Amino acid sequence: MLTRKQLELLDFIQKRTQRDGVPPSFDEMKVALDLRSKSGIHRLITALEERGFIRRLAHRARAIEIVKLPEAMERPGFSPRLIQGDRADAPRGAIPVEPAHAMELPVMGRIAAGVPIEAISEVSHHVSVPGSMLSGHGQHYALEVKGDSMIDAGINDGDIVVIREQNTAENGDIVVALVEGHEATLKRFRRKNGMIALEAANPAYETRILRDDQVKVQGRLVGLIRSY
Repeated sequence: MLTRKQLELLDFIQKRTQRDGVPPSFDEMKVALDLRSKSGIHRLITALEERGFIRRLAHRARAIEIVKLPEAMERPGFSPRLIQGDRADAPRGAIPVEPAHAMELPVMGRIAAGVPIEAISEVSHHVSVPGSMLSGHGQHYALEVKGDSMIDAGINDGDIVVIREQNTAENGDIVVALVEGHEATLKRFRRKNGMIALEAANPAYETRILRDDQVKVQGRLVGLIRSY
C-alpha cells in the first residue's frame, strides 16, 4: 500500500515519462509535489524502489524506470487520493504543532574525530536540518564525522555535525580546528597561557597542546544528526 505522496510521485513520473520520453528531474518532482527540499523526493523514490514500483539505473541521468503500477493507477480517470493509513487522526487533547522550518546545508566532506586528517573544503552533498538547530544569523555548514575520539561527548563515527562558522571559541566549546594550515579535527577547545589544548572525549586519545599560531578555529559545534 502506498501513501498519497508516493502515489502522486509515481503518477507524475509516469505521465512526464510518457509525454517527454524521459523521467522528470528531482527539481521538477520537488516543485510538482510542493516539497521544500529534494531530500523528501529522495525518501519517496527510495520507498517506491523498495516496494518494487520503480528501478534506478546506475550511471545515467534521470535514471528512473517504472517497473509496475498499482492496479488503481491503471484504471481510467485515476487521480491520487488520500488512502487509509496515510494520515492518522490526532489524539484527543493534542496540541497543534507548527510546521518545522528546515534548511539545507552543504556537507563539506569528512572531519576527523581522532587523528587529524587533511582539510576538505569541497561540498560532497547537502543535508536538511531543523531551523531550530542553527545558532544565530551566521553561516553554517555540516561535516561527516570520522573516528571515535569524541564518543564520550555523544559524537560517533558517521554522525553529521552542524557547525556555525566562526574564528573564535570559548573554553569548553567543541570546534573545528585547522592545525598548521592543513589538518582539520573536531575537538574540545581550551586556551591557557598562550597555548591551545585540543581535547578528545575518549581516554584512548591524548590531548594535543599547540601554540596559538598553530591552530585556527573554523567553526563551533551547534548540532548533531545521527542515522540509525
